[in-house]
Amino acid sequence: MAISTAPRWEVEDLGRCAYQEAGVRMAAAVAERAAGGDADRLLLAEFEPVLTVGRGGGPAAAYAGLGIPVYEVERGGKATFHGPGQVVAYPIVGLEGPARDLHAYLHALEEALIRTVGRFGLVGGRDPRNTGCWVRGRKIASIGVAVRRWVAYHGVALNVSTDLAWFRRFDPCGLAPDTMTSLAEELRPDPPPSLRAVKAALAEELAAVLRT
Repeated sequence: MAISTAPRWEVEDLGRCAYQEAGVRMAAAVAERAAGGDADRLLLAEFEPVLTVGRGGGPAAAYAGLGIPVYEVERGGKATFHGPGQVVAYPIVGLEGPARDLHAYLHALEEALIRTVGRFGLVGGRDPRNTGCWVRGRKIASIGVAVRRWVAYHGVALNVSTDLAWFRRFDPCGLAPDTMTSLAEELRPDPPPSLRAVKAALAEELAAVLRT
């Protein structure tokens, strides 16, 4: 079952940017789609260091000592880090008809991540207790989504060469700090792929699972 049935699928790479910049673009895309726009969109980005706190993560003030911007956001989940070396992908997708199934949507996002890490030689999997993509028992990618007027937004964050020390400064996604990993960590001593290559692979796999 295709999740996205919009006539058009547009991909925008925002490059490396501040979290607020991507948030403004995402909000505009959500509003346009909810108003009847005929395009689903995929926003790709790499953020300057920032912590985002989802609906289950408590008040932003609890993380003030980290020394980076902290934002309370609409997505599900708890707190996570975004920063250089991480690919963030925000599908803005209208969930229509049979596709109005959030479990199916989350499963599709996990599938895209599993396929993406597989392209780089890793075997990804699921944890029935926690959404995301897991490699050798460690979490390599996080998922957090929100829905407004049946338009899904926010999305996934895949660690490529992210500085994992950031995750040891709090409990990422409510998990033990050493749970987090990255492509760089799992592929060593080989070098990790470039962010450009990972963005391209993830964009292709998201299109494959959401539109076919």
